[in-house]
Amino acid sequence: MPSIPTELRTSRSIAVGLVVTGLVFQEVGASFAVLLFPTVGAIGMVSLRLAFSAIILLATFRPSLRGYGRADWLTVVAFGIALAGMNAVFYEALARVPLGATVTIEVLGPLVLSVVISRKASSWLWAVLAFAGVALLGQDSFGPLDPVGVVFAFGAAVMWAAYILLSARTGRHFPRFDGLAIAMAIGAIITVPFGVATVGAGLFRPNILLLGAAVALLSSTIPYALELVALRRLPSATFSILMSLSPAIATAAGFVLLQQKLNWTAFVAIALVITASIGAVRSAARRTASVELPEPLG
Repeated sequence: MPSIPTELRTSRSIAVGLVVTGLVFQEVGASFAVLLFPTVGAIGMVSLRLAFSAIILLATFRPSLRGYGRADWLTVVAFGIALAGMNAVFYEALARVPLGATVTIEVLGPLVLSVVISRKASSWLWAVLAFAGVALLGQDSFGPLDPVGVVFAFGAAVMWAAYILLSARTGRHFPRFDGLAIAMAIGAIITVPFGVATVGAGLFRPNILLLGAAVALLSSTIPYALELVALRRLPSATFSILMSLSPAIATAAGFVLLQQKLNWTAFVAIALVITASIGAVRSAARRTASVELPEPLG
């Protein structure tokens, strides 16, 4: 086999570092969000994140609103609804279940989608392995898991799969990041009224707004920017495999920043889910030339 040029190896190594750094920023942002829950609640946090993310994306990409037909707008509105729903159920789960457990369950969404994309019966073994890992999470790996929080986490998995499908479809209708910026604004329009109704005027306190902006920057803006650069240097399948590491990084962030306890079964459960995710992505990559799995919410 021909050797890979040193320049290409270096470029890909840098890209891998950018993706991992982006994941770390995401989970640090999620940890900051948890610290805000006692003050603004999950819905208040969602509205702050989406509002500031929308402002940043609209200011950065300045999407045009002209020249699009009914099908285009239906697609981007559906994407915005999925974006709002995904954030809402994720943060509701995060308010009840440790960060590592929430992200581990959430990863099931893109994992099962990868299995479906591969269209191979043998690929369902990866799904079985992943669900075995999630079942192990329930054995007091992080302590007793709130059943309602677990339901929300599974909801986040379903919404993430919908997000992936609608993200790809939106990308075919809108150039660059225009579709994402518009969808983020739609998501903010949907969630901010609920945040105001839940928290009231306290949502607009300067310190709360500052922390909300920090969460949006850490969880969305910086990871998006790093991944945009990385995707120019990495194959899509490699990128997706790296995204599979998110449960481990989320668990580490929860342990270090939030002092969330875990035991040895948590490590085994997360290892099973990560192994299954990598296997599912590799199977899907053999079936299609490009498998795009957008970032997790964590």
